[in-house]
Amino acid sequence: MSHAFEHRTDIAAARQAHLLAALLDHDTPPWRPGELPPLAHWLLFPPDARQSGIGPDGHPLREDDGLPRRMWAGSRVRFLAPIMLGSEVERETSAIAVNDKQGRSGRMRFVTLRHVLKVDGQVCVEEEQDIVYREAGRNGAPPPPETMTPAPPVARVVTIDPVQLFRFSALTFNAHRIHYDLPYTQDVEGYLGLVVHGPFVATLLMDHFLRHTPAVQVASFSFRAQRPIFAGEPFTLGLSGCDLTAIDHAGGLAMQARVEAR
Repeated sequence: MSHAFEHRTDIAAARQAHLLAALLDHDTPPWRPGELPPLAHWLLFPPDARQSGIGPDGHPLREDDGLPRRMWAGSRVRFLAPIMLGSEVERETSAIAVNDKQGRSGRMRFVTLRHVLKVDGQVCVEEEQDIVYREAGRNGAPPPPETMTPAPPVARVVTIDPVQLFRFSALTFNAHRIHYDLPYTQDVEGYLGLVVHGPFVATLLMDHFLRHTPAVQVASFSFRAQRPIFAGEPFTLGLSGCDLTAIDHAGGLAMQARVEAR
């Protein structure tokens, strides 16, 4: 299955890279100068639905299929050529897989999107993005981890606060209310607290890698979200060779990732 359904253009603005560096608390960021940083293509092509087209959860409205909840579960990204700051970037998006499943929390739909980003006709980034849609039941507290994740050899403990969540939401024009509206987050979606964006955690993992291997040329990155991370709770960014982990305050594996450099 492969069905193209969106073609968009955007500018890889230096301002976006500057604001990302500010969010990550860098004076001199550890990425290659003049290039869009690895994973910063997620700052391009923000959702542009009119205000009247926004649903009660803050996402753009979709057809009513009984699966209103949405989660970005993972991605596999290949960096084939640098995107220079100031370039006009084209993105073609297609759905390459749709699978319906029945889980413990009810009916779910797994959708894999393929994004191809080009500059002057040259493919620069290819990404497969996994999105899970599910029913509107409450999430509840995540279960205790079955096993404690071992401490990684290169670790950094971080705690994300609501201001950082707001700034990342602003960078990506992400209006999902679980990142800023605590009553909605707890009373409607049933989370314990404000949820740290999955791509924000992935960006922090990439930043953790680059802090220890600055200016490297990244060839690929993949991540899989396992458990939610909440604002105000410390978690550990871990690096072991090419493998990256985000370990929550209870010792559970919240995100697993892998990065490869040229």
